[in-house]
Amino acid sequence: MEKEEKSYHKINLNWYPGHMAKTKKQIIEDLKLIDVVIEILDARLPMSSQNPDLKKWIENKKKIIVLNKSDLADEKTNNEWLNFYKKQGITAILTDSNSGKGIRETISEIEKIARKDIENDIQKQRTGKSIRVMIVGIPNVGKSSFINRITKRTSAIVGNKPGVTRQKQWINIKDSNISLLDTPGVLWPKLDQESAALNLAFVGTIKDDILSKLDIAYYLLKYLLENNIQNIVDRYELNKEDITQILNNNSNMENENIMEVMYMIGRKRGAIMQGNRVDEEKTANIILEEFRSGKLGKISLERPI
Repeated sequence: MEKEEKSYHKINLNWYPGHMAKTKKQIIEDLKLIDVVIEILDARLPMSSQNPDLKKWIENKKKIIVLNKSDLADEKTNNEWLNFYKKQGITAILTDSNSGKGIRETISEIEKIARKDIENDIQKQRTGKSIRVMIVGIPNVGKSSFINRITKRTSAIVGNKPGVTRQKQWINIKDSNISLLDTPGVLWPKLDQESAALNLAFVGTIKDDILSKLDIAYYLLKYLLENNIQNIVDRYELNKEDITQILNNNSNMENENIMEVMYMIGRKRGAIMQGNRVDEEKTANIILEEFRSGKLGKISLERPI
């Protein structure tokens, strides 16, 4: 095991940029204005993509869980998560901001949850008041894309790098009395669980310059070989028996066996350097990009406990 530990060290992250600490304070202050909170999670990893601090901040607020990027997650597991939240009395909605799936349902649920408050305002002759909704979520769960889709316009700044949305802004939803408050993505100060840190690295929430892409791709491939081996076989046109034989080779360390499968993928994709050596970095990029874009199939990284 010493060899494996030296090659692939334990993930230990303390990634908390200064703007995130500032954003946390602003969110807590803005919650005083809010009627409904929409917490956007990545459907592939709802637990790892949830900021545990939010539970304390929004415990007295009406809440909707939006499982975004559901098109990239396993459909059966998506339904398991819906049932999981339903048993807790929490409304959860599957969305895909690219296609618009779940957007109408989200608007209807906001109006349903806020209906009692609206009726109370009417009785008190306070008409014209909008339903104030805060959108929260960690970086890279698709908050900006969700807002753009639900408002039917390009309102929020969207970028490829996690946390690119910066300034607070109110945005009205057309043909409704709903006003959305967007907030920058916030991670918690320290990622204590190695599995959560890895999951976030797999989907690109933790920037690729924080951890080695080769390390991330190694651990992702390890997970996929253990849980979704057929996806690897199908995508890269590999022989499953060959892979199984490599993984069961007890004369090598586990990391050597997994790297051998990575080399197979690299050779299949033509990631070859001078001397007929596999380009590890290029192969790592291929695996990560194809997982993140869904080309490796609909894959969930977490299931309800």
